[in-house]
Amino acid sequence: MDKFRVGFGYDVHPLISGRDLMIGGVHVPFSKGAQGHSDADVLLHALADALLGAAGLGDIGTRFPDTDAVFKNISSRFFIEETMRMINGKGLRVNNVDATVVLQEPKLTPFISEIRSVISSLLAVSSGDIAVKATTTEYLGYIGNGEGIAAFAVVSLVG
Repeated sequence: MDKFRVGFGYDVHPLISGRDLMIGGVHVPFSKGAQGHSDADVLLHALADALLGAAGLGDIGTRFPDTDAVFKNISSRFFIEETMRMINGKGLRVNNVDATVVLQEPKLTPFISEIRSVISSLLAVSSGDIAVKATTTEYLGYIGNGEGIAAFAVVSLVG
């Protein structure tokens, strides 16, 4: 019987002017972007943490620290690619992903299909095994005030 493992990831970033908004490896046109050391892709960061956790490999901050100049402004796709190399090296593969992005605006519906496609390509699974949802906080808190963005991800691995 295959091993079945589950990982959970969470990430949050402030939104600021003068940055591109990257979500799930996709540029989402908006007047603000997420502030961070890398491209600050909140969804890929949460996904990396979920993948690393499921594989027992630590977390994104340990593996790709924001104190390392190598990761300055890097695409977060790199974190997923490197994480997948580690996971595959342990004889594990992704079974499925369920993720939620939390932001007040912009609406993500027009980008969900492309985000799922990017993630499925990075993880080498069918886009049917990737769920990406978006929600708001109904104008409550820093996210509802347009000051931040967050993401949650749950991943199952088999191997």
